[in-house]
Amino acid sequence: MSDRAKISRRAFASGLALLGLGPTSALAQGFAVLSQDSGHDNARNTVPERNGAAAFGFDPQARADYGGDSLEKSVLAAKALVGAYYGGQPRYSYFFGCSKGGQEGMALAQQYPDLFDGIVAAAPGFSLPRAAIGEAWNTQAFASVLEAQGRQATLASLGTSFSPADLGLVGQAVLAACDADDGLADGIVGNFRQCTSARVQPRLAERRCSGAKAEGCLSDAQIVALQRIHDGARTSKGAQIYRGFPWDAGWADIGWRVWMLGAPDGGMTAINVAMGAPSLASVFSSPPRALGDPAAALAYALGYDFDRDPAGIDAAVAPFTRSAWEDISARSSNLDAFRARGGKLIVPHGVSDPVFSVSDTIDWWEETDRRYGGKAAGFTRVFPVPGMGHCQGGPATDSFDAFGALVNWVEHGQAPASIPARAGPMSPWPGRERPLCPYPQVARPVGAAGANGEPEFACAG
Repeated sequence: MSDRAKISRRAFASGLALLGLGPTSALAQGFAVLSQDSGHDNARNTVPERNGAAAFGFDPQARADYGGDSLEKSVLAAKALVGAYYGGQPRYSYFFGCSKGGQEGMALAQQYPDLFDGIVAAAPGFSLPRAAIGEAWNTQAFASVLEAQGRQATLASLGTSFSPADLGLVGQAVLAACDADDGLADGIVGNFRQCTSARVQPRLAERRCSGAKAEGCLSDAQIVALQRIHDGARTSKGAQIYRGFPWDAGWADIGWRVWMLGAPDGGMTAINVAMGAPSLASVFSSPPRALGDPAAALAYALGYDFDRDPAGIDAAVAPFTRSAWEDISARSSNLDAFRARGGKLIVPHGVSDPVFSVSDTIDWWEETDRRYGGKAAGFTRVFPVPGMGHCQGGPATDSFDAFGALVNWVEHGQAPASIPARAGPMSPWPGRERPLCPYPQVARPVGAAGANGEPEFACAG
């Protein structure tokens, strides 16, 4: 058998994202690789007067392709090419993606369960329309800080609602409240599910300004805004629209700031505004709405009505025959067919992800586990990454090989009891090692400190 036939009989991989792929890319590991653009290109298909790169949201077919209709077509075409070139179909097929790619992984497991043997769906945007509503909610929370100061929220001023020092105080408060809950005070909130507002708020209160806002303290308006972000988007009657964000040390990281607030000097607009608002208006709502320039996008986010406007994500308005939620969401707990064929699913997710809440992912896993009588871990596992932001970064051990763990599970039947992870060069502790644990387990220290000054860790309840 030729070398190329050996490769084709081993595996077919889809996705080129780097998170969780280990030290080398899938292509470099000898996999045949497919990557696709869902039928549109952000550079060529940008229409400034129709929300720029989000202009495809005005076209029903383009939106459906983006949501998942393009997946099966692309994969079957790629498999046909692989089969023709190598003289045989791949023995195993894998998918790897993060963010929107994570949403695609979930859509594949739910809607096209026969295409892949194993899927890594990292930081899955499987509730994208609702997450976009959450972005508007968070933008309004930060604008309320400026309003309390008698200032107007603009593209430039939004980033000044919290200085880097202010967010540093937030990170300190979270660590003071919850760092040691996993058994070691080490800058990682490993037991993040126990880090409640009842514990964090007193620590924030210790850092409250006694008078006017100044550096080195937090204003009342800032503390209220933080609680709103933690609680998540709701109607005026308290009904949850999208889950909030758990307290974590990564709230002080630059990556969290860039998504939520933008640059502190106003030089970079918050991604929640620059990308989130146009997408909510045209891709995730019907009928789509053109916003125009970035200032109009901010005005749209600030004027979003959480009682009235969320109905747009569930509406099917001509020429759309399906709602944005039907087209784009992939949050079903029904994995019957994927499970029946022996498929395996790994879901890594940063606890400090500022756009897709890990709490939503955990809710999904618990719903799935209930569906399968408490045995969902036999085919799907969620691996929260404390401190990690959106797909990477933050005070976290964000370098890990989820793809290798998936291949080992599929091909050798070895379910990942943990995934070794290492902190990157931009973390506070480059080279630090910790295991990532399948939810609900937590990495806890065992034994005495070793030569590096740190103990061994093991996953436990």
